[in-house]
Amino acid sequence: MFLERRATQEVLKALEWSPVVLVEGPRQAGKSVLVRELVGATRPASYVTLDDAVVLSAAREDPQGFVFALPDPVVIDEVQRAPEVFLPIKLSVDRDRRPGRFTLTGSANVLLLPRLSDSLSGRMRIVTLWPLSQGEIDGIPEGFLDAVFADGPIPHFGGVETRLGIAERIVRGGFPESVALPAGAARDGWMRGYTTTLLERDVRELAAIAERVALPRLLRLLAARSGTLLNVADLARSTGIARATLDRYLALFTQTFAVRFVPAWAGDVARRLMKSPKVLWVDSGMAAHLVGLDASRLLEDPDTLGPMLETFVGGELLKQIASSEERIELMHYRDSQGSEVDWVLEDSRGRLVGVEVKSTSSPSARDFKGLRSFAASVGKRFHRGVVLHTGTTAAPMGEGMWALPVDALWRLPAGPKDSGRHPPLSSNRGDLYR
Repeated sequence: MFLERRATQEVLKALEWSPVVLVEGPRQAGKSVLVRELVGATRPASYVTLDDAVVLSAAREDPQGFVFALPDPVVIDEVQRAPEVFLPIKLSVDRDRRPGRFTLTGSANVLLLPRLSDSLSGRMRIVTLWPLSQGEIDGIPEGFLDAVFADGPIPHFGGVETRLGIAERIVRGGFPESVALPAGAARDGWMRGYTTTLLERDVRELAAIAERVALPRLLRLLAARSGTLLNVADLARSTGIARATLDRYLALFTQTFAVRFVPAWAGDVARRLMKSPKVLWVDSGMAAHLVGLDASRLLEDPDTLGPMLETFVGGELLKQIASSEERIELMHYRDSQGSEVDWVLEDSRGRLVGVEVKSTSSPSARDFKGLRSFAASVGKRFHRGVVLHTGTTAAPMGEGMWALPVDALWRLPAGPKDSGRHPPLSSNRGDLYR
């Protein structure tokens, strides 16, 4: 039995009008299951994988012969392993623009690989599949984004998740295999194998890597600094990797969807803002594994729970944004005076929602200090401020401010639709028709 994915309907819709659909995302996020089983149940297609050495060799040696001999429609799995096939796919599509002919999956961001993305510009729709969200795991609809951007008050809500339950969700993460395995040796073994594959295969296939020792250390440092501002100079000093080389390695981790560098919000405000991006390790379970944390250690040490909880929330927001019908951007806020907001959401109307993450179970007025500073800076664009905490009580905390339990992220109902909401400028999933 497979968990239903929010991306299924998005892929099916894209196949109705696009000749090429690429499902991209981290390795082991469930792309193959999505296209073969969930999408395949409605739109069956032949399947070839470039993980097969013989198939990969054929694709590289004679890419045009390989592509033109494929059945129609077809799924090509792990397409980034043979970038040579993109130009023949373009030639095939230019001769026959029927929608749904090619479904591709890739564990590398092709938009950052020019010779892949340029070949299919204007012919390919991209859908990003992240690891499972908490709502997908629990089988419940997630209404958080709709609720916080609605014009009315937050729907009535009471949290049910304990601090232990939250800690266990953080260290479990969202990769389907990790979710299915029990905590302990089995899950730790899978995560070790995943890290090895990421470093020894995925990253090295994209570029020649010389730092076999420093690269794992860089990976662990990024996991430990998830939720903090990116400081490339400090990372270079800590790892001993030259700055130019380090920039290339950071780009590789972005290309393989391990890490996102979330931009700072910058608007037309007089106060000087800090423009450094924030490090977000996409899967909190993998981040916790890399720095040696389990649920008990998280609860015993508040200094570790805070950053990992912020990473967890950032990852869940990223997943919900990907499946939203609205165009929403994920950012962070920090000014030169030290005021900050962990995550900032901006919709297509320019409205802003600040999300602050606190590991306390009893938030107080001082936990809203950053949100109030942000609201004062952005003026009328500020729509709502939310402090997510580890308790179970939801409460209004002044005009436009709410304290909500962390599990509101996946259990909060959407509430009434905003009849005045403008339509999105474009579908947020995969950005535009590439």
